[in-house]
Amino acid sequence: MSLTEQRPSAVSAALAKDRLGVPSVVFFVISAAAPLMVVAGSVPTAYTVTGVIGVPFAFLMLGAIFTLFAVGYVTMARHVVNAGAFYAYAAQGLGRTQGVATAWVALLAYNALQLGLYGIIGSAAEPLLLDWFGGSPAWWVIALVAWALTGLLGLLRVDVNGKILSVLLVSEIAVVLVFDIGDLLHAAPSGISFEGFTPGSLFVPGVGAALATVVAGFAGIESSVVFAEESKDRNRTVPVATYLGIAIIAVLYAISAWAQTVPTGPDGIVKAASEQGTELIFNQAAAHLGSAVSTIGSVLFVTSSMACMIAFHNTTARYIFALGRENVLPSVFGRTSARTAAPMAGSVLQTALGLIVITVYAVFGLDPVTKLFFTFGAFGGLGLLTLLTVTSISVIVFFARNPSGETAWRTRVAPALAALALCVIIGMTLINFDTVLGVAPDSLIRWILPGIFIVAIILGVVWARVLKATRPEVYANIGLGAQAVSGGSK
Repeated sequence: MSLTEQRPSAVSAALAKDRLGVPSVVFFVISAAAPLMVVAGSVPTAYTVTGVIGVPFAFLMLGAIFTLFAVGYVTMARHVVNAGAFYAYAAQGLGRTQGVATAWVALLAYNALQLGLYGIIGSAAEPLLLDWFGGSPAWWVIALVAWALTGLLGLLRVDVNGKILSVLLVSEIAVVLVFDIGDLLHAAPSGISFEGFTPGSLFVPGVGAALATVVAGFAGIESSVVFAEESKDRNRTVPVATYLGIAIIAVLYAISAWAQTVPTGPDGIVKAASEQGTELIFNQAAAHLGSAVSTIGSVLFVTSSMACMIAFHNTTARYIFALGRENVLPSVFGRTSARTAAPMAGSVLQTALGLIVITVYAVFGLDPVTKLFFTFGAFGGLGLLTLLTVTSISVIVFFARNPSGETAWRTRVAPALAALALCVIIGMTLINFDTVLGVAPDSLIRWILPGIFIVAIILGVVWARVLKATRPEVYANIGLGAQAVSGGSK
């Protein structure tokens, strides 16, 4: 079969153009970060498992690190436009073989982050169903409903998904802010303390586990570039959406994490979080604002889970599409719907994987929260940190090879600082991975999960070398995005 026959046509290999403005891309970025899920779930968990009260400062510090990362990231976006951003950047910066290895890590990480969410939706919805109807179906029934909705929306136009996310996200952020105000108006007898915003409250024993726990709250900040091909005026949309997304996430999370300490006082937050877990924020809302407001928050906790699923489903489908378009994956994945311009095969694959995961966990009676949501989330978060680090290094190498008139700050200094900081966080995450997973220090799973990424990298390298030896025309176009369809290479 000729290369032309193997590749989809330029029409079927094109994502929709000019459909997403800054607000829509910001909604995708922040929805993937799932504000209410982080505030209600990750924040109390961070207080509980680490005993560190500097969680608010951790969010601000990570926000600064991710902003450094974004400097080189969005600069690269002006020169390399590809829905498989991490993969394309690594391919054009470090080389095609390294790009394919990076793609395998990205597929694993994003699938884990998206599929793991099916484990939390049942726990989020069950209290509401019990309150309203006196009973609740099994978690997997609720998960299947969410699965069906996510799969259906993944086949629709990307701007339709953006509009749905906008409604859910605005409501979600509004209720988080209302909860924060309620906490701030009901301070502990000792008064309002800002201790959680001091570096000394974070850099204590347990700092590594605290950072590893809250870093997943920033998952999705990189997705702006994934939608570059579908953005209006991408040279403006992508950087503005990226910086806005990071700023909103960092500030909102920091304030919300601090607000939870106000009613209990800094000395009481760890005990309260340990006893109440994910119900802490809703119990505080019920006490300060009334049960109706708490119920609204619980409803939005469910929709937050859904919004996050939609965002990650769309992002992952586009990574699969990018690899199919370049024949790194079978070319069927590089085709889009003629009607909606959605990456059909990638979306369907995501839906199929979701059904398999839900079925396996239901049949074997595995706990959906600890064994699916937390385990898959920690695994995906580690992969994401790895991708961010590789991308920062790729930016430096790319611009060293391709002088472009960009400033040294954008092409060398900021990416180097980001890579250094991200390496430190990865080291802390691995050291404290047992705490993050909630397993014993000698548990094999703390080493098995990182090892899976090493296997993926090896397989990616092997597949790239196979392509180079057997299909050199495909290998030559790795990382070129839409140019690969027309046979462009560089």
